[in-house]
Amino acid sequence: MSQQINKQALSQIFETARSHSAWRQEPVPASLMEAVYDLAKMGPTSANCSPARYVFISSPQGKARLKPFLSDGNVEKTMTAPWVVIIAHDLNFPDKLPELFPHDPSAKSWFSDDAIREATAFRNGTLSGAYLMLAARALGLDCGPMSGFDSAGVDQEFFAGDPETRNWRSNWLCNIGYGDASALFPRSPRLDFKDACLTL
Repeated sequence: MSQQINKQALSQIFETARSHSAWRQEPVPASLMEAVYDLAKMGPTSANCSPARYVFISSPQGKARLKPFLSDGNVEKTMTAPWVVIIAHDLNFPDKLPELFPHDPSAKSWFSDDAIREATAFRNGTLSGAYLMLAARALGLDCGPMSGFDSAGVDQEFFAGDPETRNWRSNWLCNIGYGDASALFPRSPRLDFKDACLTL
């Protein structure tokens, strides 16, 4: 951690990276999605609670299940993306804390309150979804994060029928592949430091 990563890496992950809506039809193997996850999972979460859960979808059948729950503006970009990922979180994440946080056996009890457990799952699941996006960019892929979908419908369709997943809750979606830069519009402005930050 003693030196800054190079300018090319910073550019690829942040400065020139864009949110894509159109995709080049280049294959993206499942093994690359596994590599994205294996990199993203190393990002920190509270007490290593790791509540994020992901559904990686590339098959026409999987996309057909998702399509009815997408807002109109997200249908085409999702159906043509090589992959779409449902970023979710598991409300039962404390069950895995004996494995994930073994040096403190009491950790599971920290989240016995429903409100604390739900807030922790949502916060750290959202954070982990951002790690996933940055990992994808770091491995040469483009991303198209989206929030226009029926979350309750997705949860019912993908999670409710299985005891292992019935406590998962969808948060947001992310299309992943090789973006078609010709379909991008000019980058929107960002706030300057002085407009978004306080220094105390």
